[in-house]
Amino acid sequence: MIAANRVFDVLDTEDQIQDKGTIAAPEFVGKIEFQNVHFGYNPDEEVIKGISFQGKPGETVAIVGATGAGKSTIINLLNRFYEINGGAICIDGQNIQEYSLDSLRMQIAVVLQDVFLFADTIYNNITLHNPAITEAQVYAAADKIGVRDFIMSLPGGFHYNVKERGAMLSSGQRQLIAFLRAYVSNPSILILDEATSSIDTYSEELIQKATETITKGRTSIVIAHRLATIVKADKIIVMDKGLIVEEGSHFELLNKTEGYYKKLYDSQFLAETKI
Repeated sequence: MIAANRVFDVLDTEDQIQDKGTIAAPEFVGKIEFQNVHFGYNPDEEVIKGISFQGKPGETVAIVGATGAGKSTIINLLNRFYEINGGAICIDGQNIQEYSLDSLRMQIAVVLQDVFLFADTIYNNITLHNPAITEAQVYAAADKIGVRDFIMSLPGGFHYNVKERGAMLSSGQRQLIAFLRAYVSNPSILILDEATSSIDTYSEELIQKATETITKGRTSIVIAHRLATIVKADKIIVMDKGLIVEEGSHFELLNKTEGYYKKLYDSQFLAETKI
């Protein structure tokens, strides 16, 4: 009874996000705009302090910064997991609050560092039992991002049961499944949140190829601690304590002698060289 009461408490919880949007989000072109956005998890403590930036259609925007700078918060706000305190977030010129929540989130795919897999087959973990995704599409997508050989090497291939939370796979292999899951959903906007920070050597090359394939031709936001993974990004946004302190390409930011990004890059490069 105690356990049941706890479950019912969760089910009875009122959603804090009001779904008042009247527009069904179409397939986005992919223009993202943050306009003087303010946000705080607590009313008296802002995490995002009036940031503005733009991501053009098809562009890869990387966001870097120290832990607690507000990088992952940007993802939560774009998906409307939280409501902003001020400013506006627009996609294709339309405020995201005007879109219905379901249609907005259907157009955005997120690959996180901590991948959740169900105690089910690889195939069902990829499609999530979506009848609109066919077996042929899954196999074609696996070929395109270069993970089919890895999957077919497992007992049962796509029908291999990964057990609870994907316990039968390595962290890199779970990450590859998450990339394939995002790819077959054909999102207009892709978000990679620290998606390459906990991979093993065997999977690193496959992850890099999958990243290049999955981001090609779609607007992507990439959050990464490992700066080597974002060198090819069209734009890099450097955040510190809820503010954007620098913005530009990798080479533009490296040319700033006393720049925040250059110091971050140099310190990481030196640390890796010592190792």
